[in-house]
Amino acid sequence: MPVKIRLQRHGKKGKPFYWIVAADARSKRDGKFLEKLGIYNPNTNPATIDLNVDGAVKWLTNGAQPSDTAKRLLSYKGALLKHHLLGGLRKGALTEEQVAEKFNAWVAEKDAAVAAKVSGLTQEQEVEKAQALEAEAAAEVAAAEAAEIAATEAAAAAEVAATEEVVAEVAATEEVVAEEAVATEEVVAEEVVATEEAPAEEAAGEETKEA
Repeated sequence: MPVKIRLQRHGKKGKPFYWIVAADARSKRDGKFLEKLGIYNPNTNPATIDLNVDGAVKWLTNGAQPSDTAKRLLSYKGALLKHHLLGGLRKGALTEEQVAEKFNAWVAEKDAAVAAKVSGLTQEQEVEKAQALEAEAAAEVAAAEAAEIAATEAAAAAEVAATEEVVAEVAATEEVVAEEAVATEEVVAEEVVATEEAPAEEAAGEETKEA
């Protein structure tokens, strides 16, 4: 029976995660399987890969063929390396101690690389968070300055309007005063004329009486 190591899809629409399984190559992708070897969740950063390395190596030794994606995951977790090292052990090229030493050294190096990546991601997230806070603070300052400018402009406009009203009132008052002055001048002129005409009329009356 040909066996294939492949991914079996699970999870919600838009957020899938996968089981790594050993299954009959003739069965459906998401059908029955012979053994669950691990999980692969691409929704995390970095992606979560949990693999039973020894179980995967057992199936590889028995002739199971991994799919392209499963092969990359097995390589990432060291299953292909361990399978290769055990092949050297069976041929007598390596001892069990050498196999364990080489595999453990590879695992330690891989773990260090993953830890460095996670640390780098954490630092990037902290930098992004700090930048977001700075941008938010700058936006708040800009909004406060804009509000202050708007309030200053509104106050200046109110002062200009009040000044214009005062100027208009002064102009109206001056116009009234000017009209009153003209009226007063007219009255005075009339009184002066009347005063000058009265003696002339009296003199004319006396001349008439004498005649």
